Amino acid sequence: MSDLRVRFAPSPTGYLHIGGARTALFNYLLAKKAGGKFILRIEDTDVARSTRESVDAILKAMDWLGFACDEGPFYQSDRFDLYRQKVAQLLEAGKAYRCYCTAEELDAKREAAMKEGRKPKYDGTCRNRSDQPDAPHVIRFKLPEDRLETTFVDKIKGTISVRHEELDDLIIARTDGTPTYNLVVVIDDAEMAINLVIRGDDHLNNTPRQILLYEALGYTVPEFAHVPMILGADKKRLSKRHGATSVMAYREMGYLPEAMVNYLVRLGWSCGDEEVFSMADLIEKFGLDNVGRSAGVFNPDKLLWLNSHYIKTGDPVRLAALLKPFLQQKSVDPEKGPDLIAVVKSLQERSTTMVEMAEGATFYFVDEVAYEEKAQAKFLKPEQKPLFEQLASELEKCPQFTEEQLEKTFAVIMETTELKFGKIAQPLRVALTGGTASPSIYVVLQVLGKERSLRRIRQALATL
Repeated sequence: MSDLRVRFAPSPTGYLHIGGARTALFNYLLAKKAGGKFILRIEDTDVARSTRESVDAILKAMDWLGFACDEGPFYQSDRFDLYRQKVAQLLEAGKAYRCYCTAEELDAKREAAMKEGRKPKYDGTCRNRSDQPDAPHVIRFKLPEDRLETTFVDKIKGTISVRHEELDDLIIARTDGTPTYNLVVVIDDAEMAINLVIRGDDHLNNTPRQILLYEALGYTVPEFAHVPMILGADKKRLSKRHGATSVMAYREMGYLPEAMVNYLVRLGWSCGDEEVFSMADLIEKFGLDNVGRSAGVFNPDKLLWLNSHYIKTGDPVRLAALLKPFLQQKSVDPEKGPDLIAVVKSLQERSTTMVEMAEGATFYFVDEVAYEEKAQAKFLKPEQKPLFEQLASELEKCPQFTEEQLEKTFAVIMETTELKFGKIAQPLRVALTGGTASPSIYVVLQVLGKERSLRRIRQALATL
């Protein structure tokens, strides 16, 4: 077992989005590969925006993707006493101070700095105040003056240095006493013994500030790895305008979790020319060395291709269980119809999503076939009546609906009617399914079974 401890720390202000899921995956894979620990922490200090509904949505998405945590979930809202103690510790050590500047005063300072061509950062007005008036105030962290820059080695991006003239005295507690993100994340990562922080590179600018806080609080600084962001096809940051960004939205659209995991890992990581990976493959092969420094571009077509692959190669028994809710959404009772596993087997090669499979499966379960208008006009004509009478007669005599027996039966029908197979199969397909596209006619007959098939042929005869 390794001493590696990594974490995923989402904010419960919405669903688990694609970028967050990829960050969770990278942490999970590295922990599993190293025999370390994967910790889940819910960062809910933003009381106004955090909701239980969002927490549940995140946990549900993590469960669907298969990212089981070794410790947690922990909630920052349970740890406010600890944060207050650490703020007091920094104040007492002279490493933080009370700032009484109002929002209006700060706005004026920013505007003045911008007009003068200076960086709009806090100017340290309250940094050396000795009085403590009874007035609203925030707590700021004192940027150390004994060095000019902070340098760290990022495990993806390499060595990064930030000059302190680019930074200012960070607010670590708001006027209502609640702690800010940069403080609590440092305390939690340190207290939970996180020794590698893997997160999106939108947090890169926070890292120098957090390193200074680790040092001021006497904590060991962890290693960092900042994963490039995910872009849409237009090379802009992935957002709702590019389509669904919620992981669970893809579940509702009929995607399989293994397809999503496989796709997410390839958004920024590679292993030669390989494209298809099981979770076991990924745990064995994943490493930060092969995570690229450039942004990944989200390609819905690639995700759809992977989903199609996993449906084609999936276990029909599992897929049948997954198909049930999609059928129920279409007001189809999966218990009232042919064997669901047989239905799945007939559609696996033809389906790219579970929604598409449900649409393709609906005809198997209807009591009365609804014909597509064009298909009915072309293939269910009065002159087809002798063909359907022959079909009913010969299929009634067919002892078993196996492929071998059906081939013999159709050979008799072709000989009797002097029609080629296609001239028989397409009208029959419309009678059995209502349309002109379906699995092979022998498969449809086998899945429907003798009784249902004959009932549908008789319905077509009645229509004629």
